[in-house]
Amino acid sequence: MQHSQHPAVFVQTNEAVGNRVIAMRRGDDGSLSELGSYATGGAGDGRPHLTSQGSVALTRDGSQLLVANAGSADVSIFSVEDGGLSLIDTVATGPAPKSVAEHGGIVYVLNTGDASLAGFRLDDREPIERRRLAEGSDPAQVGFTPDGSTLVVTDRGTDAIVQIPVDDSGRLGEARISPSSGPTPYGFAFAGDTLVVTEAFGAQTGKAAASSYRLTAASATPVSRSIGNGRSEICWAVVTNDGRYAFTTNFADGAVSRYAIGNDGSIALEDAAAGVAVDGQTGLRDEDLSADGRFLYAVDTDSGRVFGWAVQDGGELEPLGSWAGLPATAAGLAAS
Repeated sequence: MQHSQHPAVFVQTNEAVGNRVIAMRRGDDGSLSELGSYATGGAGDGRPHLTSQGSVALTRDGSQLLVANAGSADVSIFSVEDGGLSLIDTVATGPAPKSVAEHGGIVYVLNTGDASLAGFRLDDREPIERRRLAEGSDPAQVGFTPDGSTLVVTDRGTDAIVQIPVDDSGRLGEARISPSSGPTPYGFAFAGDTLVVTEAFGAQTGKAAASSYRLTAASATPVSRSIGNGRSEICWAVVTNDGRYAFTTNFADGAVSRYAIGNDGSIALEDAAAGVAVDGQTGLRDEDLSADGRFLYAVDTDSGRVFGWAVQDGGELEPLGSWAGLPATAAGLAAS
């Protein structure tokens, strides 16, 4: 987890004519105030509801912010400073990049236009490798395992969890594909060696679920299969710093669900509506926890706001309020 030297929340606007990052400073009480708006040097796709699991991401040390520009086929790199953001560079990656992850100075970007992964080194922006995913793939998110040894990709097209080894130079090994416990695997997060994955069940009403897996070198082994929450269109997942709870956002009905994570990697639904943005309304999407784990933030694009909650010791969410000013196209959120 990145440090919170500059506590803030970052959201990209995804505008087709000049994508921007809206930065909000976080106060000690979790409240947000406008810090600034920063051009990415690229373009979004200009459409609401970008499928954006990890389209805005902080490096693990929190010093840089990565933003995937879905409309201009590149990724922006910002330096994170106390006064805001400073654009360092943009790196061409491939068509419609929508998810980005970094570990140890190695960056991999998930391109959805051609279902591929593109890697580059953060220090000199030199490319490492480009890898096409399997035929029929509709990838949702890319992320590194906590030790950086493996890339994980959720694939909605083939209902699969894809694991790809990463060597010290950042080059990729042979992909290992495991079936998802439920259909339409979307966002994911790690609690140690436990992988928690959301399942949208083809956007069926009331069918949202999450599963957990233990990862080995050969496969993703299910621990808890498709634990439903009675909500709809679950997409994003984050895990608390202590690994005890996963929070998932349900796009179709405005709720954040809380799952408890057991020592054995199992998950159990504790509260289907632990937090609520606009109850029963669409729009709740990308989420992240502050680096210190005290606050949860989520974008509600249909209301043009960022909602915040304080995370209590037992995983309960105490509403902090909301902050307006986002365009309908806004997507991707990262918190430091």
